[in-house]
Amino acid sequence: MAFSSSTRDFVALSDLHPNLARPNVIGVVIGKTDVRGFPDRKNIGSERYTFSFTIRDSPTYFINVSSWGREEYVKSLAGSFRVGDCVTIENPLVQSKEAEREEKFNPVTPSGYKLLLSENHSVVKRSSCYDMDTKLLSLLHLPVKDPQDYYSLGDITANGQSLDGKILNVLAAVMAVGEPKYFMTSDKRKGQRCEVKLYDETEVSFPIVCWDNESIQLAQSWIPRETVIFAADVRINFDKFRNCMTATVISKSIITTNPETAEANVLFSFIKESAQPEALYDKMEQSKDSVNLETIVDVYTVEQLKEKASQCAGKPEPVYGIIYGYISTLDIDDNPSKVIHNRCSVCRFLVTEMSNTCTFCSDVSSDSKSTFASFDILIDLTDHTGTLYSCYLSDWVAEETLGCTVHQFLTLTENKRTALKWQLLLERSKIYFKVTLSPNWRNGLKVNVLSCKLADPAEASQSLVGKGDWR
Repeated sequence: MAFSSSTRDFVALSDLHPNLARPNVIGVVIGKTDVRGFPDRKNIGSERYTFSFTIRDSPTYFINVSSWGREEYVKSLAGSFRVGDCVTIENPLVQSKEAEREEKFNPVTPSGYKLLLSENHSVVKRSSCYDMDTKLLSLLHLPVKDPQDYYSLGDITANGQSLDGKILNVLAAVMAVGEPKYFMTSDKRKGQRCEVKLYDETEVSFPIVCWDNESIQLAQSWIPRETVIFAADVRINFDKFRNCMTATVISKSIITTNPETAEANVLFSFIKESAQPEALYDKMEQSKDSVNLETIVDVYTVEQLKEKASQCAGKPEPVYGIIYGYISTLDIDDNPSKVIHNRCSVCRFLVTEMSNTCTFCSDVSSDSKSTFASFDILIDLTDHTGTLYSCYLSDWVAEETLGCTVHQFLTLTENKRTALKWQLLLERSKIYFKVTLSPNWRNGLKVNVLSCKLADPAEASQSLVGKGDWR
């Protein structure tokens, strides 16, 4: 990175090596852990304290910094700056890192070194980024991982417990930020917890939990329905108590707020469109009278539909059609809360689990803001040419497909829900659909099911003439 004249004495992080004498570096803090205490093996009965942080001085280079020492020194140093601040470090010790061991708990960095701070020899100062180099500020909005290397929330939910314990990257918008909750651990240490609800085009409410003060403070700065985050290296877990997937911010995690990437811009557009008054009606479903199925006559195979959609790249118009295929994934027998959510009775928009109130109908009187339970199911559709993943089956369309209302479904035992699933799985069906291009959705296509009923064998066979043999 080319620093301005006022910072010419600073060594670029990419040029650091152990033989440098008294190096000075500058960078913006992109990650930081809480202070922790450990028993001091050399002085039985006393503790040593430590914390670490990550600084960046260019789009491609960042490095981890650690400090060990007395409680007063470490806590004072840790409290002197936050994530987002620019810092200068004088005379750190440059040391080769043991990547496999150290990156198990620390952020993965491109540098082969790490920096160690000494109370007697090193100095850390918080500085104004404007005084040093305005380019440092822009680094706060660049993810530390490939911006295309992330899971959608829908993919995490769809993969379920197979991802339990995995470390993944997530790109999502902030739906709601909970209040920090404080508690005392069994060994009399103070703890804290904050839960944030995320959403994207594939999932309406997904929890990410912060356990350390640094990430909680960062989360408190996020504005719901206006903030997008790229969370690198968060741990995914299956929450047995709530029977759902969750994400957790860990010491390896680095969260980029409002990333400046093409993928994030698509998500920004989605949340802005969702908040527009004219878009109060949820675009992820169709009202019962909004589409006349009799006007939809084009028949596709899955392969042809994907090809058709690719030809429409850059065009906002959706593709309507019919597929003769079958439901290959239908997870309705595990936990009803996964497939049933509340909608606003006024605008029918999905409402958040946390508040159970619609945040979009602010101009409607409060006595009209009731909610009702609605199906919201992600299914896979398959024919002899391929599969469409995470298709959206919702509201009255889902009720017609399942043959029962939400209230009737909730009275079914798990065995009966499983029996219902197998009545529908792998049965040849006539499926009306609407497809729109959506980079955030799995495979780039968002598929809304408009109708799904058992197909007449003769009609299906005739429609598939020339489209390949049915298997």
